[in-house]
Amino acid sequence: MKLRKLLMGTRASPLALAQSRAFAEALQAQHPGLKVELKKITTSGDRIQNRFLAEVGGKGLFVKEIEEQLLEKKIDFAVHSLKDMPAQLPEALALGCLPERLDFEDVLVTRDGRGLAELGENARLGTSSLRRRLQLQTLRPDLRFAMLRGNIDSRLKRLEQGEFDGIVLAKAGMRRLGLELSRAKILPIVPAPGQGTLAVEIREQDSELREWLRPLHHEDTERISVAERRVMRELGGSCNLPLGVLGAIHQQELKLLAFLATPDGSRSLTAEAEGVADEPLRVAEALVEKIWDQGGRQIVDALFCLQPKA
Repeated sequence: MKLRKLLMGTRASPLALAQSRAFAEALQAQHPGLKVELKKITTSGDRIQNRFLAEVGGKGLFVKEIEEQLLEKKIDFAVHSLKDMPAQLPEALALGCLPERLDFEDVLVTRDGRGLAELGENARLGTSSLRRRLQLQTLRPDLRFAMLRGNIDSRLKRLEQGEFDGIVLAKAGMRRLGLELSRAKILPIVPAPGQGTLAVEIREQDSELREWLRPLHHEDTERISVAERRVMRELGGSCNLPLGVLGAIHQQELKLLAFLATPDGSRSLTAEAEGVADEPLRVAEALVEKIWDQGGRQIVDALFCLQPKA
C-alpha cells in the first residue's frame, strides 16, 4: 500500500487539537512512514460564543466549514466529536472511522469536588445544554442555570472566579485534555447521542483512505453510534431538541436508553429498548416506537411548531 502525506482538518479549540493530534499519532503508529499534518479550521460555532447554539443553527455549526474543505479536497479527512455532527451527513461524505468510545458521561465540576446532592440550595450551574438542564432540574428543582459557552479552559476559569457553583462538562473532553478528574462527579443523566465518540469523516469514494483507517475502527462503537444517531435522526434531532440517547453492548445484546423533553420541561419521558447488537437499526426503531407510544410525537411536534419560520 503506497503511503503519502495526509492533511487532517480540525477545529482550533484546545480539545479539538488534543483529540486530533492523538488520533494522528495513533494512525501514524499503524502505518510507519505515513505523515499526518493538521489544518486548523475556524467554524461558525467557534465564532459565535454569546448565544445558544439552538438559536443560531444547531449542531452543524461546528462542522460546516470543515466539511466544505473536505468536499473541495482541501483536506483529506476530518476529525470531529460525533455529538457535534448533524444526524444527516452531506452527500458524498461518510464516517470512515469511529475509534473506541471510552467515556460518555456528563460530569459536575465544582471548586471543592462536591456532588449534585451536596450543592447548596439554589446553587448556580453553568451549562448551555437544554438536555442537561432539564434532567438536572428533575433531580434538583431548586437549581439555577446560566449560559456557559467557550472552550473547557475558559469554562473552568469562570468556575474558579466564582461565577458558578458548578459547571457541567463531558468527561471525555476533560480526559482528552489531561485534566484532573478528582473534582468531576458523574451525573445520573442520559448523554447526548455520540457523546465521547470521535468521528473521522472522509469522502465517501475514498476507499483507500478507509482501508488505512480500518485498524483504528471499533465495531461495537460503530453499532452503538449507528443506533444512537438513528434515534436522533428519526426524532429530528438538533440542538433545539432536548434529547439524550445512550447505547451499550453486553454479550452481543444492544441496550438503548433515551430521554426526551419539551424545551420548557413541561413534558418529558424516558424509554428503553434492547435487541441483537448486530441489528442496531432495528433496536433504534424499536426505541423510537416506544417513544411514540409514550407521547413523544406530541413533544417533537410541539417543538417544531415553535420553530421560527424562514
